[in-house]
Amino acid sequence: MVVHRRKKVVKLRGSKTHGWGSMKKHRGKGNKGGSGRAGSSKKGDAKKPSFWKWRAFGKHGFKKKGLKEGIKAINLSYLEDNFDNLLSKNLITKENDAFVIDISKLGYNKLLSTGKITKKFKIHAKYASNNAIEKIKKKGGEVILQEVKKEVKKENKNVHI
Repeated sequence: MVVHRRKKVVKLRGSKTHGWGSMKKHRGKGNKGGSGRAGSSKKGDAKKPSFWKWRAFGKHGFKKKGLKEGIKAINLSYLEDNFDNLLSKNLITKENDAFVIDISKLGYNKLLSTGKITKKFKIHAKYASNNAIEKIKKKGGEVILQEVKKEVKKENKNVHI
């Protein structure tokens, strides 16, 4: 036979301390100075070593030099797989015997070479990998790269006499 027991909380209703003795002994987060980073400023030097494991202070990691910011790449396989869908949305147009695609209209700026292509493409892109350009040229198409404007910083040549 199953014995039903009352919960401890129910048994202790009316008891001021719920079995924890003095009121100050079971207060929760306030008992240890707060939760998270509470109490870490000014004189909280004893608490700061507990944050070091979180890597809470300073800079971490590194950024590789030479990477171009904001590259959004698209593969040839995406163009091939979604060809019918893009054609119905007029994102691909037909010019003579080639299909013209401006990948900036798709929200991308770099063309990568993953995948096989079966059609002749004329693709406008800001950047393209060498392998992607070769694959498209083998099928008789072409990749038109847009020129990237480089900002030239002018130096002030003020001579003080």
